[in-house]
Amino acid sequence: MESIYFVMSWLCHRTCEHCYEDRFHPYYGEDLKRIVEESKANVSRIIENLPDSMMYLDKNDPDEAGNFRPKRGRIIVAGGEIMLQAVRESVLYPALTQMHEKYKDVGGVELIVQTTGDILTGRMIVELLHRNVSVISVSGLDEYHEGLESEAARERLKEKLTRIFESHGMKAWMPPPRPEGDRHYHFFGATPDQWIGKLWPRGRARKNELSTAGIADNFCSRWSGGLNFLEQRYSGSEVSIDPNGNVFPCCIKTKAPVGNLIEDKLELIIGRLRGNPVYEAISLGEPQRMGIEHGWSVEKFLEKSKTTLPSGRVYENLCIGCDAFHEEVLLKSNSESDLVMIQGI
Repeated sequence: MESIYFVMSWLCHRTCEHCYEDRFHPYYGEDLKRIVEESKANVSRIIENLPDSMMYLDKNDPDEAGNFRPKRGRIIVAGGEIMLQAVRESVLYPALTQMHEKYKDVGGVELIVQTTGDILTGRMIVELLHRNVSVISVSGLDEYHEGLESEAARERLKEKLTRIFESHGMKAWMPPPRPEGDRHYHFFGATPDQWIGKLWPRGRARKNELSTAGIADNFCSRWSGGLNFLEQRYSGSEVSIDPNGNVFPCCIKTKAPVGNLIEDKLELIIGRLRGNPVYEAISLGEPQRMGIEHGWSVEKFLEKSKTTLPSGRVYENLCIGCDAFHEEVLLKSNSESDLVMIQGI
């Protein structure tokens, strides 16, 4: 698989108004202990059930004989904020070691750590590099993050981190595939020029009516959407995993997971979905067609893609239609056996 986006913990030091996931926020006392223990218990088992190899075939790079060249895939580790002390040494560091050991003799894996960046220190960077991290991706450079509302504040943080990164031999980010052995740093945020700038209509972003994505903004057909998630052996394939082991075809998250890595290997989960019209439509980046076999025409899906926000404003996006289809068809019964039957697993 080319890419796995692995959220290891719900813990965050912020409760950002634009966040796509309500469960990302600070936890205290017994709640903090609970979510840390959940991650400690789950993450190792999840890694055991990841693919036996992270090599994939790059359809964009055939050799002289027309055969797709094999490339090394990547696992992007994130939170919340996975660099917080409560989960950094107890969850993240053992996981990085486990993933490196799992793949080192079968083509390797590129390990990427995503962090908001504002708590990152030189010591943490050294510790990540010592655990074979190839890319440190700073994701919090936007006005939604407290203390970074101004462009000047964001530039100060970017310049500070760049100095530290480069003092440890790291280079500015370049698109994959990257030379093995190189270490890179990367900056992004929810700004208009970025792929996430319009904001997913999920979590607090939806409650606060911050998403500017309309009906023509098909997140499913973009990277980190569901596009190609079933094409496990080939370029473009990616799935998202949450701290409880749930697997989703997109980082945005469908209303129901497609399987769970505490219980099953990822290859088995993906394999059971192939040929299912619902998930084939998602993998083709055409969510409006996911319900055709269940009597949902494209026109009906588009109509279900409308919702009325708390302010009374009508909002339209294909993610809303996907939610409606899951709620009204896939999840209309609380019976697990019914869901299993619908998913064909």
